[in-house]
Amino acid sequence: MSGRVMASSGSSEERPSRQINVILRSSEPPVLSQAVPDNDALGATKSVQQQGLFAELQKEMDGLIGLDHIKELMFEIFALLQIASMRSEAGLHTGAQVYHMVFKGNPGTGKTTVARIVAKMFQRMGVLNKGHLIEVERADLVGEYIGHTAQKTRDLIKKALGGVLFIDEAYSLARGGEKDFGKEAIDTLVKAMEDQKNQFILILAGYSDEMEFFLSTNPGLPSRFPIQMDFPDYTIDQLIQIAEGMVKERDYNMMPQAILKLKQHLLREKCESEHVFSNARYVRNIIERAIRHQAVRLLNQYGGGSPGKLELMTLRTEDLKLDKKQQT
Repeated sequence: MSGRVMASSGSSEERPSRQINVILRSSEPPVLSQAVPDNDALGATKSVQQQGLFAELQKEMDGLIGLDHIKELMFEIFALLQIASMRSEAGLHTGAQVYHMVFKGNPGTGKTTVARIVAKMFQRMGVLNKGHLIEVERADLVGEYIGHTAQKTRDLIKKALGGVLFIDEAYSLARGGEKDFGKEAIDTLVKAMEDQKNQFILILAGYSDEMEFFLSTNPGLPSRFPIQMDFPDYTIDQLIQIAEGMVKERDYNMMPQAILKLKQHLLREKCESEHVFSNARYVRNIIERAIRHQAVRLLNQYGGGSPGKLELMTLRTEDLKLDKKQQT
């Protein structure tokens, strides 16, 4: 894919640990075109397979709130891969494509979730032979002495071969300047992108402004990431949809008054907060806290007796404790 592809539409709070997250995928045969000239039956089968794969990916994407332009870009990539396969079978030239990406946006806007779908799509289309995703941050890449960083970074790249290496808060690698070991990690990544071309996909993620600065620190970086996606903050209505989805997924439901209380709180928080709003992550924390408060309320109210199924499922306004001390 040539040029810089931009998409605009609507996940950074610090993680509690530095553990490297590896998401493994079962090995499935890639769904590629296998058309045989003048064979309508095989052509029809191929078409069904293509539609089936995209329908599966689309269903997963449609489960995400918003992100309309990103969904469109995902289909562009899917279409490009499929047509490239058809061109190859027809004996036409198919130039090598570069699929390294930059995801820009605030926490909780879906970046990691989309990265997992990207890994799955490339594995199913035969671009990646494993399709696993390794999620890391600065501490996983940067060492404590000269040479340590390069080795740590190479080790992680080796683990990512056949899949996706997702670096969250990637801009932090450039914060220390020329003498910082973060630069060594960047140089090692750039070298691997050349030496192990097409063997893994690198996705860099972080806040929009910081990622723009990061890309400007190395003249060769922007051209190495032709696919750049913007993840804007969710609207209030979208956040309410996300909250209702989280509640439903856990076999709860919210009273209308509780939904209204949550909506009013989110409006205030987005407008007045001095910190970066963490979107879906913030909503998830509220919902999980409300579930804990509901459990305490029911035990106090019913003692050892069962409240009944409906009451066990219901989150009320008193369960949403949204004062400033409890918003972290």
